[in-house]
Amino acid sequence: MSPSRKRSGMEIFMDSKERIIQAAIDLIHEKGEHMDDITVREICKRANVGLGLVNYHFENKDKLIELCVERIVNRIIDNFSSIREKTDKLTAFEKLDYLGNMTLTFLFEHYAVSKTSILADMRMPKEDDNTHRTYLAYLPLVSACRPDWDKETLERKTFYLIAAMQQSFLRYKIIMQLYGIDLTVPEERKAFHKAILHDILEV
Repeated sequence: MSPSRKRSGMEIFMDSKERIIQAAIDLIHEKGEHMDDITVREICKRANVGLGLVNYHFENKDKLIELCVERIVNRIIDNFSSIREKTDKLTAFEKLDYLGNMTLTFLFEHYAVSKTSILADMRMPKEDDNTHRTYLAYLPLVSACRPDWDKETLERKTFYLIAAMQQSFLRYKIIMQLYGIDLTVPEERKAFHKAILHDILEV
């Protein structure tokens, strides 16, 4: 077999991997809260590939879904930079508040995807996971709110903020039971988030 045929075959092989990922992402968007109902057979039928390729490329369905969720959330995090254009006239605190509300709204509107992403990061933390990428997006805004903080304090407080938001999302039912605050209601969620900001930033 010629080298060109080998490259062509490899390209086809790798294309099947991307087709599987895209098919799974499409199904995740379609299923919404019923993401757990997605089957390997359904993914492969959508991607027009054999059943064995999912296990070959990704080991199992759960790892494929986690990869897809990571890609979905990555795109959202990449869009965080666009808030600069929308918030030019806001104070540093207002910008951070805006970003936080945007983040929490996404989490609750895409509950299954967001929960999968956060729990995957907790189970297998990585330097470039979605939690860390979110942290890096928040860091300059926290710094702008508290330019008097040293680097260590800034990084620690930003970590606290991300952790508090994740736990608020994952434990929203407990928060409702304990404090009577319904984080699925936008106005109550905004007020709760603003209180977190004041507590952590001490402003």
